[in-house]
Amino acid sequence: MERRLHTRHRARTTVYITLPGSGRRLCRAVNLSATGVFIQTTNLGLRKGQNVELVFAINLGAVTKLHRRTAVVAHVSRGGTGLMMESYSSVATATAARAG
Repeated sequence: MERRLHTRHRARTTVYITLPGSGRRLCRAVNLSATGVFIQTTNLGLRKGQNVELVFAINLGAVTKLHRRTAVVAHVSRGGTGLMMESYSSVATATAARAG
């Protein structure tokens, strides 16, 4: 039974995943929704429940926009990793709380 709240869309977006203590790795998003993303990964050593930072490189032609999100590893499979992203409003609230 499908448990997703938001529709998944095919994606071919470059994603940098930052792992605590391991630096940044280049990956490719396979599908994307409002709250999750599945990225192609190989042996990153990710564990379910682990927090990571994602940086999406969105090509707008002459300009590439970087979009940062924090995420939690939802599952790891042979083909890649499913990540659940924090909602934008909770990220904005947390950022505002740190700034204030």
